[in-house]
Amino acid sequence: MEKSRYSDQELIEFKELIIKKLDGAKDELRILTESLQSENENGTDDTGSVYKTLEDGSSTLQKESTSQLAARQLKFIQNLEAALVRIENKTYGICRVTGKLISKERLRAVPHTTQSIEAKKNQYK
Repeated sequence: MEKSRYSDQELIEFKELIIKKLDGAKDELRILTESLQSENENGTDDTGSVYKTLEDGSSTLQKESTSQLAARQLKFIQNLEAALVRIENKTYGICRVTGKLISKERLRAVPHTTQSIEAKKNQYK
């Protein structure tokens, strides 16, 4: 007989994994946010105007890149938090496309996933 959901003990194991990843992701987001809020520490006040313009452009590009990383990190955090809700609802690990259990290996690698490998492959056909 095929299982329709993971056991409470298995869900606890996944919850611990997700909380650990969530803590790391929140730390990384905090670091990214702090770097976005900090001023340019290199200071270009004493350099020529051409170099200052280049430095300002580089700084802007860096901030845009950091901002994109922060946005990705925030989305990752939201996905992990949604996974915790699914654990509480005891629906965690059930593929939203096929209704079958997602393999433990996949959940360990991508703990916030809502699709099995089978469903993900069919998505791109």
